[in-house]
Amino acid sequence: MRPFAFCEGLTVDLNDRAALRQKLIQDRLDLPERLDLAETLQSVLRIWLISRRELTIGAYWPIKGEFDPLPALYRWSEAHTDRRIGLPVVDKALGTLQFHVWYPGCPMEEDAYGIPKPKDTEVFQPQLLLVPCVGYGPCGLRLGYGGGFMDRTLARLQPRPATAGLGYAHGFLPLLKAEAHDVPLDAMLTEEGVVWDKNG
Repeated sequence: MRPFAFCEGLTVDLNDRAALRQKLIQDRLDLPERLDLAETLQSVLRIWLISRRELTIGAYWPIKGEFDPLPALYRWSEAHTDRRIGLPVVDKALGTLQFHVWYPGCPMEEDAYGIPKPKDTEVFQPQLLLVPCVGYGPCGLRLGYGGGFMDRTLARLQPRPATAGLGYAHGFLPLLKAEAHDVPLDAMLTEEGVVWDKNG
């Protein structure tokens, strides 16, 4: 497999996913206009959600410079009283995620990884999952943090929810290849718009 050359002249082998993740996370943290990019992606997400029929969405608490989807989701939830937003809580026994209701001001606590999670709120199965991406490739291929939580969660959820990746365009890896456990996303959104939609 050919290595992927980054803009500043550094090269990371696509087979070395740990190094690739580290490089992409640092690049994301160093994006000079990340706040402006995030504002644009907020608009992309809000517009994309208008045509969606799902009433329950699982999202994430942003870490390491990730895009924060919660402002757009809160506006989405205000438009319909039956709409619910969930944040993930790790099921340590299964290595999967459960989604607990989140709303602004709801009680929160840190999980074992130091990430805030809802405390003692209702568990529900989302119809749509918004998934953070460290990087992404063609046809809905996602590069995550390597823990496998999302792939295992999707394998267990029945019916399987729709999935949409969220990330910045700097993370596009045109030569990224799928591994055996990778589950392709149904859509991918960046500040440049909807860059992948299997139904579009």
